[in-house]
Amino acid sequence: MGHARIVGASGALGFLCPVSLRRMAHLGPVAWPPHPIKTQRLVLRESEARDRAGLIELFSSPEAGTYVGGAQSREELERTAPETPGQRAGFFVVEVDGAMIGMITFDRRDAEHPGHISPDAGEAELGYMFLPHAWGRGYATEACAAALQWFTGALPGEPVVLCTQTANGPSMRVAAKLGFTEAARFEEYGAEQWFGVWSAATGAT
Repeated sequence: MGHARIVGASGALGFLCPVSLRRMAHLGPVAWPPHPIKTQRLVLRESEARDRAGLIELFSSPEAGTYVGGAQSREELERTAPETPGQRAGFFVVEVDGAMIGMITFDRRDAEHPGHISPDAGEAELGYMFLPHAWGRGYATEACAAALQWFTGALPGEPVVLCTQTANGPSMRVAAKLGFTEAARFEEYGAEQWFGVWSAATGAT
């Protein structure tokens, strides 16, 4: 199971994710929270207090942190995480059968980082992470496809970018299934990164 770089998790959760030690720009003027989004197997919804334990488990998981900077200290997360993490526009909790299994984020990509399709930067960037026990079942593709459909309705006509390590084969396959097309490759965080672009006109959702 792959995961794309979670660019906005740090500010959203109320503690610093190892992936990104910077606060991300807000997604923009979107109606939030949306009604829960239901797919064949999943529900995407806003974060609630009951998700705190699952999000701490996610960010402290060595397996989940393999391609996103490594696991974070569970003790530190327990101490610093707010009562309800992820309370912001563009932060979806993903659940199956009432249990939280992962998260999806939309944030604005910082100009200081490589990989842009706009001269002014600030592109909407998709990120996701799932608990290891949920890997290998197609949940990431299913959930991200639903999230991209929401994004199309919230910000019509705007493309979405995604960045993941080329070594992260599962995440590369998810990007391809979703309809992301390669725009660039570059070195960052000591590894080769794949930078892709999606739009409603070309996406495979």
